[in-house]
Amino acid sequence: MAKVMDIDGSLLEGGGQILRMALCFSVLCKKPIRVFNIRGGRKKPGLMAQHMKGIELLRDICTARVSGVELGSMEIEFHPGDIGRGKFVAHVQTAGSVSLLMQAALPVSIFGSGAITLDLKGGTNVEMAPQVDFMTEIFRPNMEKFGVTFDFDLYRRGYFPKGGGHCVAHIKPVRSLRPVTLVEFGVINRCFGWSFVAGAVPIKVAKDLADGAKNMLKRIYRDEMEIEEYRESVDMASDNCSGVILGIQTTTGVVMGGAALGSRNKDAFRTGEEAANVIKSAYKLRACVDRHVQDMLIVLMALADGRSRIKTEPLTMHTQTAIHVAEMMTKAKFTVTGQENEGFFIECEGIGYQNHNQ
Repeated sequence: MAKVMDIDGSLLEGGGQILRMALCFSVLCKKPIRVFNIRGGRKKPGLMAQHMKGIELLRDICTARVSGVELGSMEIEFHPGDIGRGKFVAHVQTAGSVSLLMQAALPVSIFGSGAITLDLKGGTNVEMAPQVDFMTEIFRPNMEKFGVTFDFDLYRRGYFPKGGGHCVAHIKPVRSLRPVTLVEFGVINRCFGWSFVAGAVPIKVAKDLADGAKNMLKRIYRDEMEIEEYRESVDMASDNCSGVILGIQTTTGVVMGGAALGSRNKDAFRTGEEAANVIKSAYKLRACVDRHVQDMLIVLMALADGRSRIKTEPLTMHTQTAIHVAEMMTKAKFTVTGQENEGFFIECEGIGYQNHNQ
């Protein structure tokens, strides 16, 4: 019987990410784990509804044995089985993020014994998590560089506080991931995005968000920008919300983005500027991966068959946490070089993970 690995959930980022990463590698590496001090770095520690659903989703995908999964729990034990195939459901009854459910389940699902469908409900565009559009339009093109992708259907959007969003991801398995080198920025050849309002929020807010974004982006891109301003239909979203999702593409295939949600207490023009500033900040360093995608690539780099290298901005705490868990649970080795004003290079000799069902 494999020895249970102890993982302190209060380390580094100290929130839900260390739990998601540990579960992900537990399934892939067939290592049973005990995670304690779960979300020990948060004001309200312990499992919340969305974390419970994430654990249950991964449990179902690999028929794991699990204990300790209840609201507020500070400790769980997880004994993984084999990754399966078919449809798996995670319906959060709150505005808990579907994007965070995808972050946990996608790296596991790409090594399924057959095609996997993830049926997810919760918040699609909420604070403290990537908007679901960011996952499909910015993260997915970066994931595809490793030789894997997912199809995606969005049926309804869910906002804070009610949630109720519904989406389905379809993943076909692969045998292995190819390593990726993303170090040459090239020249921006496309600037795109979406600025939306929903419910009773005036359409002018979408225009102000887009104008703020364009005002910031024109400092790095002079051609026409494809930023669509629109109102969500009542069928797609009945509650109030506004937000913007932005992206750039370059001649070397770099895809980076920025996003923000509107707020009653904040000027929409400024919110648009702030979302665009995430891109501008990466552009200044000629980084090839933005600060919100960098941590999501760590698991893929660790599993890839060979040496990956990416140029990015200073590492976020989420990225440092992802590297810590990857090195602790696999034989992957990461090195980080660079400096604040020139950008950082993250390099990894991946473990060459193989899906023997393919």
